[in-house]
Amino acid sequence: MIAVLICVLISLSVADKLDDLYPELEQSRTIYVVENGPQLSVVAEQSKVVSRRGGNATLPCKIQRDQSLAPNRKMRIKWTKLTSDYLKEVDVFVAMDHHKRSYGSFHGRVHLQGFSPMDASLVITEITLEDYGRYKCEVIDGLEDGTVVVSLDLEGVIFPYFPRLGRYNLNFYDAERACRDQDAIVASFDQLYDAWRGGMDWCNAGWLSDGSVQYPITTPREPCGGKNTVPGIRNYGLRDKDKNHYDVFCFTSHYKGRFYYLIQPSKLTYDEAVKACQKDGAQIAKVGQMYAAWKLLGFDRCDAGWLADGSVRYPISNPRRRCSPTEAAVRFSGFPDKKHKLYGVYCFKGHD
Repeated sequence: MIAVLICVLISLSVADKLDDLYPELEQSRTIYVVENGPQLSVVAEQSKVVSRRGGNATLPCKIQRDQSLAPNRKMRIKWTKLTSDYLKEVDVFVAMDHHKRSYGSFHGRVHLQGFSPMDASLVITEITLEDYGRYKCEVIDGLEDGTVVVSLDLEGVIFPYFPRLGRYNLNFYDAERACRDQDAIVASFDQLYDAWRGGMDWCNAGWLSDGSVQYPITTPREPCGGKNTVPGIRNYGLRDKDKNHYDVFCFTSHYKGRFYYLIQPSKLTYDEAVKACQKDGAQIAKVGQMYAAWKLLGFDRCDAGWLADGSVRYPISNPRRRCSPTEAAVRFSGFPDKKHKLYGVYCFKGHD
């Protein structure tokens, strides 16, 4: 670094003398600074890792360090999770020498893989829906530092949702609660985009995790942005999270448990359905659990049944006459009167 400063000072001195000798020259100068490249860098073998809820994942992060550097026991490794709007970072794990610490919901579930001193890869166990997202690995070694970002993706299914109140009744925070209540999280744009590429077509705008409101269209038509428009994700942009009200796109993944249709001698009111599942050692199933069973396990049942939110739905994986003849889908029969309408019931029995 001292050699670089000397070069700069000499260049400035020579330039000043030229100004005195040739005052008519245009007043511009170029200073060339030559120094060694970074002596530490951080790389990831892959930019995306795919796992599932309840599974484990290793986020790669390898340290490449100049061998001329003296060993440093105080080299610091820090993992953070980037929020969906990139406005802040959430601490996940920090390690320096023998001192290690995990934070928040990651406590006890994360550790360094540590195959070698240059391996800063992070192992996440018992993955939750909230673990989905982008993570930053940062290594600080004295004056040298390096970072790399790795995405954790989850196998799962995205679904549009609105409550009994009807369409366009959720502000952003209501939308977050609505998805959680249905064993899901608010979906990201990437998840919605993947669903659209897979054929998802939905003409009602919904919140996404970054605070934007969008909806996927594969078949352009007049009420959905216009018949002469191209297929794509229609984007309302970032909206006021408190004041604006829309539906929501939720995302869920694999579960630990059993989703099933409870065979009963007769149809049930909503309250009877709840009690029937409890009597069977289970709980009335949630919308997200039905979507996960349908999409990830191929669950197929042509019987409309109550779910926890008071809606009535049924999952069809094999389209047939009188059972979603045109497409595989979770069919929605609305929010019937809980006291007087009679249906079957879907239950969920969780296990560790």
